[in-house]
Amino acid sequence: MKRNTLSASLDAIDQNAMLEQVQAWAAINTGTANLTGLAKQAEALAQAFAVLPGEIELVDPAPVSAINTAGEEVPIAHGRHLVLRVRPGANRRVLLTGHMDTVFPQEHPFQQQRWLDEQTLNGPGLADMKGGLCVILHALMAFERTGMADSLGYDVLVNSDEETGSLSSAPLIAQLAAGKIAALTYEPSALPDGTLAHARGGSGNYSVTVTGKSAHAGRNPQDGRNAIVAAADLAMRLKALSHADLSVNPARIDGGSANNVVPDHAVLRFNIRPKGTAAAEQFDSDFKALIRAIETNHEVALHVHGGITRPPKAVDDRAQRLFDLVRDCGAELGQKIGWQSSGGVCDGNNIAACGVPVVDTMGVRGGAIHSADEFLIVPSLSERAALSALVLQRIASGELN
Repeated sequence: MKRNTLSASLDAIDQNAMLEQVQAWAAINTGTANLTGLAKQAEALAQAFAVLPGEIELVDPAPVSAINTAGEEVPIAHGRHLVLRVRPGANRRVLLTGHMDTVFPQEHPFQQQRWLDEQTLNGPGLADMKGGLCVILHALMAFERTGMADSLGYDVLVNSDEETGSLSSAPLIAQLAAGKIAALTYEPSALPDGTLAHARGGSGNYSVTVTGKSAHAGRNPQDGRNAIVAAADLAMRLKALSHADLSVNPARIDGGSANNVVPDHAVLRFNIRPKGTAAAEQFDSDFKALIRAIETNHEVALHVHGGITRPPKAVDDRAQRLFDLVRDCGAELGQKIGWQSSGGVCDGNNIAACGVPVVDTMGVRGGAIHSADEFLIVPSLSERAALSALVLQRIASGELN
């Protein structure tokens, strides 16, 4: 393909149209639990992505459960996930992923957008990641104009539950990742200068229900088995497992009743962040030993719910080749692209666990995500769309073979 054809395609990326689109999408509240807002957003995305070839489908979420304060397992509802499949029979296929949900529920005060300066817009979900969704769309529109499109097939997944761990979309991520030569995920850049996240640690969320035995705190406390004390003991022992490659954060204990009753029920919730697979496997072994010790020492019963939902993401040689390709494409466009390791997690962790090379911060430049200070650097909309379009063109030409 001639260079001038590619240049014309990239020059046609419409910055103003992208800004108008991302502002409209960010005006829709899509907190993960706001099923009405998510449905509205999914419809808007389906209409927008319909300009691309292929078939669009809204996929029902997989069943997900959680432990309530009473220790009962209850279902958690999620929105549907959008999938676009283009040229499923192509020899080379890639996966592009993003999420439509945000961390801001309907009742959160952060719902409006405002300009901080001529290039910086503050608003909920602008960077994380309505801007990223806009980059996916316009990058693919540009790629389809390059003349190389017939050489590459792709699936696009926009899930509705990334901010809470992608539990209802994890099976779909694994299904769509299968057979892909590469994946791009559109979380915002790790730093406002466009730096990418490189290797990532993992994450797991757990709920441990403790069942003891109630008794009168004054008359016969010796007959009781204090679930709160057992949960607190477990929390302290879990925290002691932390080391350089593993962070354990006991986050909350629910349970108990009146002050004069030995509590027979408690729920401990905690998060772990292993930096690598070895740390995750060692934690699993240590945790099982702790469960046995607490049950024996406190004469209580423990039930564990949850686990590691984001495996640690290492960067192997194949993944590094994809990073290098993104860097080289950035250099061609006058964009300096670097990377650094991150303690955060995203769907890139899940994709990498499927053995697919992934760069998972291909979205807009911005910052202060998950706070009311979240901002989007507006020129990065077209900048990052051009970057992705060029990366896709290079993959289509066989550079990752």
